[in-house]
Amino acid sequence: MLRYISKCTLSIILIGAMTAGCSKTDSGPAQNPDPVPGPGPSPSPAFDINSIRDNYEDIASPEKYFFWGSHNVHDPSIIKTGEYYYAYSTDVAWGHAIRAGLQIRRSKDLVEWKTVGWVFDGLPAKGASFIRQNNSEPFGSLWAPYVLKVGNEYRLYYSLSSAKPRLSVIGLATASSPEGPWREKDLVVVSRDDQTIQTNAIDPAVVVTPSGEHWFYYGSAWDGIYALPLDPVTGLAKSPGYKGKRIANRGFTGGKYNGNIEGPEVIYNSQLKKYYLFISYDWLESKYNVRVAKADNPDGPFYDYNGKDVNINEDHGPMILAPYQFRNHSGYQGVAHNAVFEDGAGQYYIAHQARPGNGKFFMNLHVRKIFWTPDGWPVVSPERYAWEDNSLVPSADISGSYEQIVLGYRVVPGYAEEQVSPDFQVSVDLMVNANGSLNNNAGTWNYNAPWLELKWNNGYTDRVMVQRGRDWENKKNTIIFTGLNNEGVAVWGKKK
Repeated sequence: MLRYISKCTLSIILIGAMTAGCSKTDSGPAQNPDPVPGPGPSPSPAFDINSIRDNYEDIASPEKYFFWGSHNVHDPSIIKTGEYYYAYSTDVAWGHAIRAGLQIRRSKDLVEWKTVGWVFDGLPAKGASFIRQNNSEPFGSLWAPYVLKVGNEYRLYYSLSSAKPRLSVIGLATASSPEGPWREKDLVVVSRDDQTIQTNAIDPAVVVTPSGEHWFYYGSAWDGIYALPLDPVTGLAKSPGYKGKRIANRGFTGGKYNGNIEGPEVIYNSQLKKYYLFISYDWLESKYNVRVAKADNPDGPFYDYNGKDVNINEDHGPMILAPYQFRNHSGYQGVAHNAVFEDGAGQYYIAHQARPGNGKFFMNLHVRKIFWTPDGWPVVSPERYAWEDNSLVPSADISGSYEQIVLGYRVVPGYAEEQVSPDFQVSVDLMVNANGSLNNNAGTWNYNAPWLELKWNNGYTDRVMVQRGRDWENKKNTIIFTGLNNEGVAVWGKKK
């Protein structure tokens, strides 16, 4: 069994007092948070995409929740129902302790978001009671929700933890509307501060199979990621008290665990007929990144890019999202604990928290498109979604000057104390020349829309998908690309 690793999914930071608060061994937010906000003033109806900022101190406080938009978001879970996407997220506000209850936002376009309420008005009674019965006090905040719709019922799974290592619960709440009111139903899985081999009961996710089975995934540190079957009728564990089985773990360096593993999200791609497990590695304020594996069955085995079972004690790839820095920007770190969802027409998206390089305690919601390689791997847009044109980019527009990022990675075993650097993957210049060469004759390229192949003289071949997108760093439209090279390393780019 691994030693307990603190992982602040919550990440409330009391900046005003110049403290770097909350980890999963912290005592939680202040006991006298700002009052519950009432109805707020209406912002201007004309939405300006440039109003989305990295640093938002002036609107971070709870009484300004109506202006939060995509700010103050951590550990999102997103569902589309009717004309709206609904996002549910951890109880956080930059520089402020806030009420417990899980924030609810909605959007019609995945760009403009508005806060519409909270799931609970305080801590759910059954979850809090379990922790108190085990001789601890629950943290004053809820973490890492997951939402899905089953028939006419909305089901929301929440995480509640405590200062005792691994004393945590995941509970279920239900509602007939995505905005509530929500009622606590029962506990799904618990973990205790004892000597058993088990993961930490936080970070829930669910997948529904084509045959109607419901599978539940959870875990952070300790013993990796677990899966267990649910009763589709109740949404609770099919076998009460069963903790599930481990399906994913990380490696060791010099006898030391390589870092955190948490935040599982599983989807079933009906076109590819595969299950995809998205998991987060490393410390949430710095090196936080997303890995993916695929399987034929909901309980695995899940395999990485090299065909290895991700349940063995190794780190696995591909890594499809990681801290990065394009020019004219401080970069984004902590880019993980993702939600993966579909728009009803076959387009998948990934949503995650992101922290700017010049203010790592600001928490912003990023939503990006997911594309699928010909051999069935998901890759992530290098830029956030911004209503972009989906038409094919013509060959005549491909040549030119780009910034390129190769999502490399170096193992830094440990957690908050060791992983202090975000390990930004920084862009470099790339020339796609009209004569078919790359840079100064360093390779060649070929384009068969929408796929661009960059064949380098050093033996690497990048196969990337080209699309139009928004250059968020320079506030303009451009051409972007994303894909994997022949070793399964993610490659991003955008035209200057």
